[in-house]
Amino acid sequence: MALGIYPQVSLAEVRERHTEERKTLASGVDPMAKKKADRQAQQELHESSFRSVADKWMAHWRVGITDRHAEMTRRRLEANVYPELGNRPIMEIESPELVAMVKKIESRGVGDMAKRALETTGQIFRYAIAHGYATRNPAADIKPRDVLKATSKANLARVEAKELPDLLRKIELYQGTHVTRMAMKLMAHTFVRTGELIGAEWSEIDLEHKRWDIPKERMKMRTPHIVTLSRQVVEILTLLRHLTGKGRLLFPGEYNPNKPISNNTILKALERMGYKYRMTGHGFRGLASTILHEHGFDHQHIELQLAHAPRNAVSAAYNHALYLAPRAKMMQWWSEYLEKQQKL
Repeated sequence: MALGIYPQVSLAEVRERHTEERKTLASGVDPMAKKKADRQAQQELHESSFRSVADKWMAHWRVGITDRHAEMTRRRLEANVYPELGNRPIMEIESPELVAMVKKIESRGVGDMAKRALETTGQIFRYAIAHGYATRNPAADIKPRDVLKATSKANLARVEAKELPDLLRKIELYQGTHVTRMAMKLMAHTFVRTGELIGAEWSEIDLEHKRWDIPKERMKMRTPHIVTLSRQVVEILTLLRHLTGKGRLLFPGEYNPNKPISNNTILKALERMGYKYRMTGHGFRGLASTILHEHGFDHQHIELQLAHAPRNAVSAAYNHALYLAPRAKMMQWWSEYLEKQQKL
């Protein structure tokens, strides 16, 4: 039985260890078997730790998820969850530990992140139960509203329709980069989600047939989406192509052209124009929905263009291409409406 390596372990230390192991043997316990059992217990403890199970969940969950979203989720776990729960045996974690974790995150002023951490933790526990690593989900006992303060809805803020003309003029006169200005204009005309816009690739754009095909991997609902391009949008994209058309992305980052601009680029631009807490990229979607409904456009056509697809994956994949002709007319009307508003 190895008791240490000289000179890192002194002869006196070896004698002491030797005496202890002989006492163990004299008590009827094989010290070598005990060491092996201890190592096995340590290994089992590691494999049943929250972090180990979370890694397995991540490998399972990320199939079909965009790399960007998966990486953001991994970083949130590393920053917020693993420091509190990572080394804990998942079977032993109780609800109060989760409450302490999310309240600690909230104390940093990021209530939304605390809520997401609780939701992700609940997903990991459901995976653990399904695969025999845990018997219950302590996150299921907690409702975010029970332990977290209500968060501001500023991220969904939008101006009133009567304020749209002034907003459009300010976008046209925006003093920042041309790429950011065009991103805001495209957001207004197409009312796609911010992530769908900033991640756009030139391979998705067909200017000749006036069509933008967003693959399912980049859509929130994981179903493909078609944006018919109005004459005004084609003009914007034609100008943008002179700026970024040599690369893969429509909106490459300033420092790394292989990554798109950040989610906050449009939000910060709107803030610089005086719309902090009053307008966001998402706000264009709400404005378009309200105004199109008020002008009598078909509800189903509007919902399809907003990519509010049915939750059923089969019907959603089928529906994404429905009513393209009336949707194209609607999108052209919307661009012309924006043009008129800008001139008011």
